Amino acid sequence: MTSNPALSTAIAHHIATSPQGRITFAEYMDMALYHPEHGYYSSHAVKIGFQDSDFFTSANLSTDFGELLAEQFLQMWNILARPVPFCLVEMGAGQGLLAMHILNYYRLHHPDFLAAIEYIIVEKSPAFQQEQQQRLQSFSVRWCNLTDIVTDSVTGCFFSNELVDAFPVHQFILEAGQMREVYVTTRGDESENLFVEVTGELSTPELRKYFDLVGIDLSTRSYEDGYRSEINLAVSDWLSVVADRLHRGYVLTIDYGYPAHSYYHPRRWQGTLQCYHKHSYHSNPYINIGRQDITAHVDFTALEQWGDRFGLEKIGFIQQGLFLMALGLGDWAERTALGNGIAGISRQHTDISELLQRRRALHQLIDPTELGGFGVLVQSKGLHQREIAQPLRGLTLPG
Repeated sequence: MTSNPALSTAIAHHIATSPQGRITFAEYMDMALYHPEHGYYSSHAVKIGFQDSDFFTSANLSTDFGELLAEQFLQMWNILARPVPFCLVEMGAGQGLLAMHILNYYRLHHPDFLAAIEYIIVEKSPAFQQEQQQRLQSFSVRWCNLTDIVTDSVTGCFFSNELVDAFPVHQFILEAGQMREVYVTTRGDESENLFVEVTGELSTPELRKYFDLVGIDLSTRSYEDGYRSEINLAVSDWLSVVADRLHRGYVLTIDYGYPAHSYYHPRRWQGTLQCYHKHSYHSNPYINIGRQDITAHVDFTALEQWGDRFGLEKIGFIQQGLFLMALGLGDWAERTALGNGIAGISRQHTDISELLQRRRALHQLIDPTELGGFGVLVQSKGLHQREIAQPLRGLTLPG
């Protein structure tokens, strides 16, 4: 598949009208994904699932992921003494599947909690918002921008699943022992690949300060010339707004990524940037423009450090597989083998193939080489000591 010509033209125009005829990679990635008309997430180009799609998420595998999260949110509500309303703010809800699984679970098993919930979706993509509204029309859900939420107004939980990895990132490379930023410009000829990279001075001092934040020293001999990676400064702005809007409760972030010492390990010398198209991945963001996903892993150390600056206290960090097992996924998998579902509730299966498919889905959710290896970070704000002392189920591993 070729690039979206209208988007390529828009990016080229932005470059031509920018100082020095170049833009940061973060600007390029932002336009490729979020251009109001032609960006990958803004248009109907993005496809999530298994057939004729680019990638899938945990919510595509089965309802279990959402139902287990629902159990964790229920415990949070109880820890906070059952406030009404209890706000669940889902940021980047995709197709709306996760919201549907969570709300439907409450409708079936915890109608008292459902009555107390104010479910808010923050969605940047018009295409996704339209799909969400169609899928969730039987539930009470409100859509808004993150900045529309009133300061210090939310008691509940802000949460996201595979959101932060799609924030635009700056790229840098070490040249002659110096940190240089990667910029995007256009070719002078009429070749098929319109965009090329050049390096230059850092566009902002925040890029160098970032490594002080996460405790990484790029000047050591371990980092050789040619070492290349990414810096996600957009996380800081996003998390500062989330922390400002949260009065009492939690922030739960699920994504693929590493702590800083692993993310910026000298052996990971090409960074983590990946592009996804039709369930295959590569590292060239300058093809299939507007028709492929572009992502980078999350530096969870930066999330923790910035969160601390903004008044968020780290509750815990754990792999998704362990998080779900702590919430009881192992017991559910055993019940699935017997043809039963959540909490022993009987489910009718038409044939053995459906049982096997669900068991495979559960395995993928906990496999550390697949979705089970994702990170789960939980932060809090405004909790009393007795509330902090009550461990969250998803962070409590068997002794």
